[in-house]
Amino acid sequence: MPTRITSLTVAVIALTCTLVGPPTATAQVERIADPTWTTPRTPDGQPDLQGLWGNKTITPTERRDSEGPAYLTDEEMAAANRQRILLLQAQDAAPAQRTEAGGQLGAYGSYWLDSGDTVLSTGQTSLIVDPPNGRAPIKSWALKARAYSLAHEGEHYQYLSTLDRCLSRGVPGSMLPAGYNNTHRIVQTPDYVVLQHEMIHDLRIIPLSDRPHIDDRIGLWMGDARGHWEGEVLVVETRNFHNRGWIATSGAGRRLKGIPTSTRMHVVERYERVSGTTIMWTVTVDDPNVYTQPWTISMPLTAEPDYVIYEYACHEGNYAIPNILAGARAQEAVAAQAATKGSR
Repeated sequence: MPTRITSLTVAVIALTCTLVGPPTATAQVERIADPTWTTPRTPDGQPDLQGLWGNKTITPTERRDSEGPAYLTDEEMAAANRQRILLLQAQDAAPAQRTEAGGQLGAYGSYWLDSGDTVLSTGQTSLIVDPPNGRAPIKSWALKARAYSLAHEGEHYQYLSTLDRCLSRGVPGSMLPAGYNNTHRIVQTPDYVVLQHEMIHDLRIIPLSDRPHIDDRIGLWMGDARGHWEGEVLVVETRNFHNRGWIATSGAGRRLKGIPTSTRMHVVERYERVSGTTIMWTVTVDDPNVYTQPWTISMPLTAEPDYVIYEYACHEGNYAIPNILAGARAQEAVAAQAATKGSR
């Protein structure tokens, strides 16, 4: 099901962004990097990235105030985290809203979700680090297509999120934070790197090979990936997408949710282990059909060795789609009945 970031959470981040300007981006990475760290090796000599890695955070995908600072000070980070805890406590303490039919039923309590209660450890104010304003350079037609889909969700399943439909969150969408299921497993062999995404239990099997990509006429939900090592960094290049996906499917993606992908999309990811507990993940999206220029997300992935990934059986018992469509038909019937009465 889609997740939603509350306006209060966004306000916390926006408030802290109006305070004193912080250090440079390089200094922010130094917050989490261990200068004495030496990345261990797999038996075949590759840098070892294996394990369970989480990326839950309250840092928004895009910076709400494009003129605000790119990074928070330590004091601002602490203030944002404290305020988040207070907001969750207030949310869970409030009595459940029970209204007449057609009213707002409220949202989940925080104990049902797992979206995190801290900003990113780097202190950045958005997941997007380039362009410098922290916002994706989306073309106007793509914004209009997004608005149309979100406004017509009840008309046809094709307008609903591919996450709601249990198809795939795509690339890089499968790596973006959501309201829950924010853990990813990395497994390595001499010839492949495998990424298991907790949400929808998608698997990406990435060959460590320079063999050519598949035919350009073949488009895939998660594209066709190739990986290689640049020193200590795993670089994954993915192309061969089709035009039926979304760049982000969760409400946590905010303005990116519903932005379509295209067959020209080219994604480059970099995974670099900077300490015993942190991998820096950076992804650059280049899709000239959808964006005016390439843009980049960067965020730390944090080790979660004791976490347990259970099967996310998305299709089984997924009544969301028929219920959403049936609800829309019921609303249409009520409106038609009201119109008939009004014309008498």
